[in-house]
Amino acid sequence: MRIWFDCTAAAHPLVLKPVIDRFEQRGDEVLVTAREYGQTVGILELLGIPHTVVGAHGGGSAFGKAKALVERSARLVRPVWHFRPELAVAHGSVDLAVVSALLRIRSVQLQDYEFAGLQRQFAFRIAKRVLVPEAIPVERMAKVGAKGEKLVRYPGLKEDYYLAGFEPDPAVIEQLGIDSERVLVVVRPPPETSEYHADNPLYEQVIDRLVEADQVTAVIIPRTERQADAARARDSGNLVVPDHAVDAQSLIAYADLVVSAGGTMNREAVALGTPVYTTFAGRMGGVDEDLIDRGLLSVLGDAGELDLVKRDGEPGTRRPRDPEVLVEGILGALGGPEADPARSG
Repeated sequence: MRIWFDCTAAAHPLVLKPVIDRFEQRGDEVLVTAREYGQTVGILELLGIPHTVVGAHGGGSAFGKAKALVERSARLVRPVWHFRPELAVAHGSVDLAVVSALLRIRSVQLQDYEFAGLQRQFAFRIAKRVLVPEAIPVERMAKVGAKGEKLVRYPGLKEDYYLAGFEPDPAVIEQLGIDSERVLVVVRPPPETSEYHADNPLYEQVIDRLVEADQVTAVIIPRTERQADAARARDSGNLVVPDHAVDAQSLIAYADLVVSAGGTMNREAVALGTPVYTTFAGRMGGVDEDLIDRGLLSVLGDAGELDLVKRDGEPGTRRPRDPEVLVEGILGALGGPEADPARSG
C-alpha cells in the first residue's frame, strides 16, 4: 500500500512518526511532504524522516492563508499524483484535504482541538476517518463534520502514543549551554498566525518575569522568526533562543517548568510529568479542559503565579500507549481493521 503524509506544523512530524514507522514496518510505501513553517522541516530532519518540502505558510491574514492554500495545493498535485497513494494521512493539514478531494484519495485526519475554524471543518468533512482523543465530546466533533462511523476516539493523549518508549537525552542541556543548577523553564509563545489565536499580553508579562528572576534559564521555542528576534532583542542572560530545531521533548523532560500558549507542548509536559502552565488565550478545547479538571495542567492568570523552583522526580513518559491503536483507526478508512467500537462516536 502507498500512503501519503503531509506535515504543515512543527508538531506533525512528532505525532506522525510512530505511525509512519509502523506502516513502513508493514512494508508499505510512504511519501512525506512538508510545509515551510516554524521548525517543521528542522524537526523532520532531526527525526530522520525523508521528506519533500512544498510551499510555505501564508501568514496571519485570511487572504494570505487562502492564497497559500491554493498555491501549495496546486503544487502538491503533481508529486502526489505520481506517487498514487491509496490513503492520505495528516494532523490537520487542509492542503492534504484539498488534494485528496481533487484526486479522490481516501484521507484520514488526526486532531486534538475541536475549535480550529472553517478550514479544519472542511478537512474533517472530506476525511473518511477523523481520530481524536476521548476527552473531546462527541457532540462537538459532530458540529464540525466528524460524526457517526467517521469519528474514532482513542484513549489518552496523542503525546502518550508518540512518546511511548521515549528516552530523554541529557545532551540537549549541554548543547544549549544550560547550567543544571538553575531553574529551567521551557516557554512556547502564542500561535499568532493561527486562525484560533487571540491577543495574549500575558506572554510578554511571563517573559518580563523570567528576565528579572534570579537563577533562572528560560529556553524559548519560537513559532516564527519574528518571535525569535523579539526574544533575542531582550538581550537577557536568562533567555536562550535556539537558532535551530532542538530535541524539545528531552528539554521538557528535564525542565522544572513549562509555560506554553499552545497545546502540544503543554500536553508533552503532562505526558512527561513536568509541571506546566497554559497561557492559551483562545477557546479551551476538551483535552485541556480534562487535564485542568484532573489537576495536570494549570491555567496561568498572572506571571507572578509562576513557581520558579527546582522539581523532583526522574524524567520519562508517565502513561505510554501503543501507536498500533492509531494505525488501526487509520486503516479503518480503507475498510480494513476497524478501531474498537467503544472508542467511536
